[in-house]
Amino acid sequence: MLPTRFDPTSFEAKWYDIWERSGAFTPEVPSTRPPFVIMIPPPNVTGKLHIGHALQFTLQDLVIRWRRMQGYNTLWLPGTDHAGIATQVMVERELAKEGTNRHELGRERFLERMWEWKTRYKDNISAQAKALGASCDWTRERFTLDPMLSRAVRHAFVTLYQEGLIYRSHRLINWCPRCLTALSDLEVVHKDLDGGMWDFAYPVEGGGEIVVSTTRPETMLGDTAVAVHPEDERYRHLVGRHVLHPFLDRKLPIIGDAVLVDMAFGTGAVKVTPAHDPNDFATGERHGLDKINILAEDGRINANGGPFAGMDRFEARKAVLQALAEKGLRRGERAHRHAVGHCQRCDTIVEPYLSMQWFVKADVLARPALEAVRSGEVELIPDFWVATYENWLGNILDWCISRQLWWGHRIPAFYCPEGHTTVSMDDVAACATCGAPVEQDEDVLDTWFSSALWPFSTLGWPDDTEDMRAFYPTSVLITGFDILFFWVARMIMMGCHFTGKAPFAKVHLTGLVRDAQRQKMSKTKGNVIDPLDLVAEYGADAVRFTLAALASPGRDLPLDVQRLAGYRAFATKLWNAARFVQMNLAGDEVPLEALELDRLAIPERWILAELEQTVQVVNRAWEQFRFDEGCRELYRFVWGDLCDWYLELAKPVLQNGGGDSRAGRDVRSVARGVLLEACTLLHPVMPFITEEIAAHLGADRPLIVASYPTAAGRFADPLAARVMAAFQSVVQETRSYRHLVGLPPGAPLDVVLPGLDPELQREFAKLQTEMARLAALGHLELEAERAPSGAILDRAGGVDVAIVLPPGLLGPEEEARLAAEQARCQDELARVRERLADEGFASRAPAEVVAASRERAEELERKVTLIARTLERRG
Repeated sequence: MLPTRFDPTSFEAKWYDIWERSGAFTPEVPSTRPPFVIMIPPPNVTGKLHIGHALQFTLQDLVIRWRRMQGYNTLWLPGTDHAGIATQVMVERELAKEGTNRHELGRERFLERMWEWKTRYKDNISAQAKALGASCDWTRERFTLDPMLSRAVRHAFVTLYQEGLIYRSHRLINWCPRCLTALSDLEVVHKDLDGGMWDFAYPVEGGGEIVVSTTRPETMLGDTAVAVHPEDERYRHLVGRHVLHPFLDRKLPIIGDAVLVDMAFGTGAVKVTPAHDPNDFATGERHGLDKINILAEDGRINANGGPFAGMDRFEARKAVLQALAEKGLRRGERAHRHAVGHCQRCDTIVEPYLSMQWFVKADVLARPALEAVRSGEVELIPDFWVATYENWLGNILDWCISRQLWWGHRIPAFYCPEGHTTVSMDDVAACATCGAPVEQDEDVLDTWFSSALWPFSTLGWPDDTEDMRAFYPTSVLITGFDILFFWVARMIMMGCHFTGKAPFAKVHLTGLVRDAQRQKMSKTKGNVIDPLDLVAEYGADAVRFTLAALASPGRDLPLDVQRLAGYRAFATKLWNAARFVQMNLAGDEVPLEALELDRLAIPERWILAELEQTVQVVNRAWEQFRFDEGCRELYRFVWGDLCDWYLELAKPVLQNGGGDSRAGRDVRSVARGVLLEACTLLHPVMPFITEEIAAHLGADRPLIVASYPTAAGRFADPLAARVMAAFQSVVQETRSYRHLVGLPPGAPLDVVLPGLDPELQREFAKLQTEMARLAALGHLELEAERAPSGAILDRAGGVDVAIVLPPGLLGPEEEARLAAEQARCQDELARVRERLADEGFASRAPAEVVAASRERAEELERKVTLIARTLERRG
């Protein structure tokens, strides 16, 4: 027997262990069943899962359980990402607390510490995923630095290098002075900051001056030219001459460049710093200018900065401005708000920095990835992301893939003293060109390079493995929209290039989980929510249902603990309903498929028809990734149709063994069967409680491997639907009227249903006892031709309802209160009607606001009418 108290901790771990040991998570290879594959977006081994991971795990598990129950050969492959910068930063913080750093440890000992960290946190992450119910195939768990995956990464690098799609070049890149590494363009977050725009003069050799403007005065230490527009009459005569650098022994040519310079902007003259600005770099390439780097890796001014060497870059900014003023070269300043790049990981302002790095020719790889989406080989959901995807890939720049870190896939390039480079699948000791000793590149690859291979490196590529043949391409990717370009686009690029096929058929992009006020969660705001804390308080099923119910396409998820409490109450409702049914079973129940439908009473036929409809709606919702709609329908059916209506209708029969028109065994069979099927429908989103209930109700197999219900018209019943819709409307209208006039819930009312059509009259007669009980009626009349004199007339569900107030039920106090309520409603109705009559409101207000106002007007009109009728009958 199910315990009286619903306690998720009493069965969650038990069922996960049973599922895992049963082998249900592991697919067959080979198999005659169609495959369905999801690759988990691998969490970083930087600590523990956050609420965003809980959302992704919930939705992926929902889909994989649903497809497993549909008979697919499912693989949900788990794993973790080494997360180069993020993880190295965490370990370096630990070392700092110990009074040391990675350079003092040396590369080998530092990597030992990194692997210790990985072991500790990878296991934590796996345990957290299991607590959420993730039915991953743990026998195939991967880590991006595993030998198999490392081999795939190296193969990809070498192949792209041999194809001329990876190259090494001295180019301008994004540099983080805090992380001391290069960053790709996507790893730079631009923020609008209030800064300054400063004007200063360069003396022209032979006399005169040219005034230029800059937001970064310190970079003038690396200027190698001043550019003007070649058609600008103000400066045309100066092109070919030089200006004198005020602090360094350097002459800068005055060049004409129509690409860089806009004559109408500022002074029409531009300082050119090829080593510290992307546009200036391009200008330098066109004119053959020197590229002078003035920054050390930590952001301090290097020896090229002359008297400012050793200063921090922002300290140097102030010093340069002061020195320009002292030389009489300052020409003004003004406030200026502009976008400034920050490191995504540590929020440090990044610098354009001239450095020798490795790059991927991304435009070549982007073309097939664009075609994959345009042709429909890959479907992006919601589809409004397609335009963003196409815009980014259509304007993609070469991808800087080298990182100045130690934790990651070391670049398989080897250099000899003669300047030759050897790129090889295997480590080499000698140069392939001249035979001289070599040293391997110190840098590692961008984490996203290895992650881009995840859909197939995890299956054994580049080898032709059984898993590659069985499970690639995968079926669907579910991930956050924020990594569409970091990861999704790059996986499509690499998949198309290396396998000739896009890595997945569908990509469902979710929103981000925010707090109840729709603010982004952060430690500084103190609104971060640990999903395991939620599991401990509300149970894994309530957490999962909440996240899935909030997952509306294209929208962020405002997570409110009240929603969690509400869905915990939903789980409790389901538990109590199951316990009630279990207590009243006799052991002679038959499966739903064995019932003789034509001998069932209307309530049984109705709940089966509602179940059929729910099966159809839920399957369609899961198919379309409308997790919110599927959850809403399940909640409506279980709480409303099953618990609030059917079990209430069935209660006397279940408790007493039968009734005048309803056989006890039929009611017990329907109650048990519908509850079991409801649990089966709910299982993908609430796996623990449904498995526990199903076992107690005598399910013939665990739900994780049960067949998911399908709608095939088996229980469709228009008559039962019509009768019960009218039945419910009459009961609800009677309850609503009682509440409206302020009567106690159990105060008996007499109800007459005049002029009922013969079909409803016949069926209502069979349900007369149930209607009187649920509506708390003193008397119910079904055969009257017309309403009795003095009755309050209403209409519900296509049925005329006449409510007769027993004498003395409303006293003077009640009448006074009703009159006051009538006046209040009339005032509000007047205001709502005035608002709706305003053309500006109707045209400007959101459609849902206008619709809500119309609904409110209808509700108030009805309320005013009923109160008026009530007071008239008392007058």
